[in-house]
Amino acid sequence: MTTLTITSKGQVTFRKELLKHLNSQPGDRLEVQLLPGGRLEVKAAPAADVDVFLGLLEGKTAKVASIEEIDAAAREGWQGVHR
Repeated sequence: MTTLTITSKGQVTFRKELLKHLNSQPGDRLEVQLLPGGRLEVKAAPAADVDVFLGLLEGKTAKVASIEEIDAAAREGWQGVHR
């Protein structure tokens, strides 16, 4: 178990091994959930950066779509949502 010290400003610094366990690095966000008995659950918050999202499928797809194909797929998808 790791023990953290609370500063006079009420802040806590996570040690490198804790950040590594969470697969997080400085600048990332953490979600904290309050649990009964004075316990907390801390987990890495999902990345909301569009660059991260765009890179998710890089190298995993067999075909590169043209902008026209992407536009057509988007139109077809929205037609099923907004009727």
